[in-house]
Amino acid sequence: MQTFIKAFLLLICLNPLAFAGKEVVFSVLTLDQITKQVISKHKSKVLAAKTELLGGKQVHVIKILTSDGRVQYLKIDAETGKNIR
Repeated sequence: MQTFIKAFLLLICLNPLAFAGKEVVFSVLTLDQITKQVISKHKSKVLAAKTELLGGKQVHVIKILTSDGRVQYLKIDAETGKNIR
């Protein structure tokens, strides 16, 4: 029984649900998946990556160094994978 409880608690901790106040936000695309897509699509170096809650939506914010030496921030919707302006 203890093994079942430990496994259940581990599943809860590893669950991709993020609790923000009273809202429950489900991330379809992980930060790692989006980061890999950005690297291959933009041919750039990722300097930082984090996930934020903006307007009730989970957004991945990726800081990149472009091939011409500029720093850019990309905001990508975690559900759709589309760029947010």
